[in-house]
Formats: sequence, structure tokens, C-alpha cells
Amino acid sequence: MSNQKEIFGHPIGLFVLFFTEMWERFSYYGMRAILVLYMVAKTTDANAGLGWTKAEAIELYGWYTMLVYVMSIPGGWLADKLFGQRKAVMYGGLLLCAGHGILAVEQIWAFYTGLLLIILGVGLLKPNISTMVGGLYKDGDERRDKGFSIFYIGINVGAFAASLLVGYIGEAWGWHYGFGLAGIGMLFGQLVYIMGQKHLAEVGNLLSTDSSTGEDLSQKPLTQVEKDRMLVMFLSFLLIIVFWGAFEQAGGLMNLYASEKTDRLLGAFEVPTSWFQSLNPLYIMILGVPVAGFWHNWKMKGRESSSLFKMALGLIIMGLGFLFMSKASTEVQMSGDEVTAKSAMIWLVLAYLFHTIGELCASPVALSFITKLAPAKYAAFMMGAYFAATGFGNKIAGSLGEHAVEGAGEFQVFTGIAIFCAIFGAIVLAMLKPLKRLTHGAEDLKTSVGH
Repeated sequence: MSNQKEIFGHPIGLFVLFFTEMWERFSYYGMRAILVLYMVAKTTDANAGLGWTKAEAIELYGWYTMLVYVMSIPGGWLADKLFGQRKAVMYGGLLLCAGHGILAVEQIWAFYTGLLLIILGVGLLKPNISTMVGGLYKDGDERRDKGFSIFYIGINVGAFAASLLVGYIGEAWGWHYGFGLAGIGMLFGQLVYIMGQKHLAEVGNLLSTDSSTGEDLSQKPLTQVEKDRMLVMFLSFLLIIVFWGAFEQAGGLMNLYASEKTDRLLGAFEVPTSWFQSLNPLYIMILGVPVAGFWHNWKMKGRESSSLFKMALGLIIMGLGFLFMSKASTEVQMSGDEVTAKSAMIWLVLAYLFHTIGELCASPVALSFITKLAPAKYAAFMMGAYFAATGFGNKIAGSLGEHAVEGAGEFQVFTGIAIFCAIFGAIVLAMLKPLKRLTHGAEDLKTSVGH
């Protein structure tokens, strides 16, 4: 990788992947911002939707967001065994262009077909583009974590713009115009990826031999160190499932809560529901560098800064954000099924702030963690397994949201999530030393690495 041209001290390929992922996330989060709102909108409304119940919409949302990420397992396997990560991202992008384009058609068959193609497309693209980021850097290169942080900003630039633009177009002009705009974003991302292929020639190719020994990777058994690292990765996936099971209330339960039970008036202007989805990526763009700087200074002082520590702490912080939603739910007053008093917007704003700080502690380092520990022949598969864990978290999120709207109540669900996240995070922190031993120093930097 030393011959690669660089921008700002990083390979140019990183920025090709940055803009590809930025537009892919624009399409995904734009569609996500309006998906549940579209499903629950009445068929008789001026901006007609599917007329589903809230429980039905959240249930489909949960299944959809789970399958999107669970398909990362076959997506990673196909890349490892058949055509490499670079081609997998290309094929996934083409499926996504088709899926988002079909969603713009106002037919129920198009709705289901579009979602299916997006599920297949994300399954191919998501694990493999993240693995390619790691492949841009040699083992032990201290720039790897920084590279993932830059890549992560790209994700959130796309998500921020999508929540505002696609959300507004979908709510004000028509749901299918919003879906169409998301599709245009994906097309831009695919064009960036195609034009940047020359900067990615050294990464994401199908590996058949170990570059250091020349041995056949498919025949070479895992060493005990590799087995230990695989074990700690699978254990870390439990933490990932819990994290995203809580965090992904954003697109379902919290989205509906913002729509129906939050006072969204700023003077005479009513804030579109989907705009609250932009708070998370906005906070990430504002806080991404300060949080990364905090962790750098923390590490320089010789304090605990392993990926597992950051992930557990991030879970606890994110969980605390739900206490603001608990407070919000105490302000709501109901008369039968009618809302007679709504909660203040500030509680959603604060909840998303804590969710974002937790995410910044946990998510970027989790991606880097997988690329450090995964054996070369299972690199994309393990990244796929990571995203599948986020997918199972998404399904849990949908089930919790469904439970809340069917009678359990928002206060009970929000408070329960906060308590569970705090307890689970504390358990991981208590087990930190034995878990770190299983990594066998994979996170230790090699000071001899050159740029």
C-alpha cells in the first residue's frame, strides 16, 4: 500500500470509498426517514400512503432493517470465495440503483420489489466496502482508526442531507418523489465508485494465497491465536446486538413519537417529522473530531482505550439518552386514543445527542476492530457477521417498538432500554481483562509502519 497516492495523509482510495458510501447512505437513510411514515399514512390523505397500522409498519420496518444487514453474511462469503470485495461492492451498487428506482413507482408490487433489491444490494455492498477501507492500510498502521473515522463522517454527511432533503420532499411533495430522490443519490454513488476504480486496484481483490507465506488460504487451518480472536469477535457481537437494538428505535418508535406526540411548532413553522432523523448525523459531523481527539488524549495519558472498552462505554452513554425519552413520555396526555398534550422537542434533541455520543464511542472503532482481528480468508465474512449482528439488533428494535405501540407504553419501553443498556455495558467492562487477552495484542501499534 506504500505506493498509493495520498490526500491529507491517507490513500486516495479512502476518499473514493468515502464518497461512494456517502451517496449510498444518502439513499438508504433518505428512504428510512420516510418509510414508516409512508406505511402509516392513510390511503385517503392528500399525500397517500399504505394505510397500515403503526404496529404493522414497525413490524415490517424491523424485518426489513434486519434482513438488510443479515444479508451481509452471504454478501461477505461471496466476496471471500467467489469474486472479491471490489466486485461485490460494484454488484451491490447496481442492485441498489435498481431497488431505489423501483420504489419511486406507485404500485404495491414495486414497494416490495424495491425493498427486496435494496436488501440484496446492501448485503453485497455494506460489509465489503468497510473491509476495503481496512485493506487500504498495512497491519499496525496507526492511521487505520483515523481512516475509519473519516469514512464514518462520509456515512453521516449522506445521512444528514438525506433526512432533510428526502424527508422534506417525501412529506411535502409526495412519498414516491422522496424515494426517487434517494435513488438519484445512489446513482451518484455508483458513478463515483466506477470512476475511482484505478485508486482501488490494490484492495478488495479475491485472495487465494497468504501474501506473506504463499500458502493456500482455503487449505490453511486457523491458528489458536486466530481462533481466540474469532471468539472475542463473536462475543463482541452480543454487545453490538444490544447497542443497535436500542439505537434503531430512531427510525421506528421514535419517528412515530416525533410525528404524533411531540410539539413540533417553532412559532408558526411546524418542523417536519423526518428532520429529527438529521440530528444524529448532524451531531456526528460536529462532535466526530472532538470525540476522536478526546480518545487520542485519553490514550496518550496511558488510560484504558481498547475497542471493547469504548464499545461498552458507548452502549451505556447511548442508553442514558433514553431517559430523556422517558421524561418526554411523562409530558404527554391522552384522552382515549387522542393526544391532548404533547411533549417538548428538547427531549428528542437531547436523546439524539446522547445516542450520538454513544455511537461515536462504539461504532467506528467496532468496524476497525473487526478488520484488525479477522483472519485474511474470513475478512469480508466477519465484517458481514458484524453487520448481521446490527441486523438482529434492528429486529429487536422493531419488536420493542411494536410492543410499545401495542400497549406496553413508551415510558416503560424507554426506561427499560436505558436500564438494560447500563447493566449490559457494566458487565462487559467487568469482563474486559479476559476479553482483551483473547485479542493477543491485535490492537497494539507497530511503530515501524511507514506512510
